[in-house]
Amino acid sequence: MKRVIFNQKGGVGKSTIAVNLAAIAASQGKRTLLIDIDPQCNSSRYVLGATAHEAVPTLGAYFEQVLSFSMFAQAPGHYVHPTPFENLSIIVAHPELGDLQSKLESRNKIYKLRDLLRELSKEYDEIFVDTPPAYNFFSQSALIAADSCLIPFDCDDFSRQALYSLINNIKEIKADHNAELQIEGIVVNQFQPRALLPQRMVEQLKEEGLPVFDNKLSSSIRIRESHERNLPMVHLDRSHKLSQEYLALYSELQAA
Repeated sequence: MKRVIFNQKGGVGKSTIAVNLAAIAASQGKRTLLIDIDPQCNSSRYVLGATAHEAVPTLGAYFEQVLSFSMFAQAPGHYVHPTPFENLSIIVAHPELGDLQSKLESRNKIYKLRDLLRELSKEYDEIFVDTPPAYNFFSQSALIAADSCLIPFDCDDFSRQALYSLINNIKEIKADHNAELQIEGIVVNQFQPRALLPQRMVEQLKEEGLPVFDNKLSSSIRIRESHERNLPMVHLDRSHKLSQEYLALYSELQAA
């Protein structure tokens, strides 16, 4: 299964969700690959910490190879790196991705990530792709390459208004480039169950027929420690409420 975590709005927890779901899949014995396609490199740093910059070659190197038409192209596994966590591997991002974007767009390389993932999916049970907070070449490439999309949603009115445009963009990718692409569900993040606004907003999304996951992710200061220590929640504190919510969300994904 190839899943992309995507939202055009920043600050909704894409990287955190991608890393934590990938870590849970790996902890349950799945051969799991995390791909960071965001020039901000948040997923790469979350998993590898201060050593993230030492992990070469990066995804940027793959795209540079695509542009070079090299006769001696490296195999897909050349770009994969181990992580400190059993069964979890990563392809790291690099800020140079931002500089490569216009070149890749002008030469119509939008299907090259799909080619890479098709080969890598032979070696991995689960692939999670973390995307930039924009509907651009890289996020479009990820949607073209994926089986499904998870949409993080943080229960404010700006997020809700952006959600409809986002869904239309995903439908456009499905219609034009990837007929198999499905919106697997909306992940409600930083949920406050005692506040009326988040409850009302989630109910409205469900009433509109949108696929909202039953399991929601709470707001917790513990996630900041998870980021600082480069430990996904399942490794930092498996018994914590947020860890249990992630585990329940992953189980819901598997049951779908």
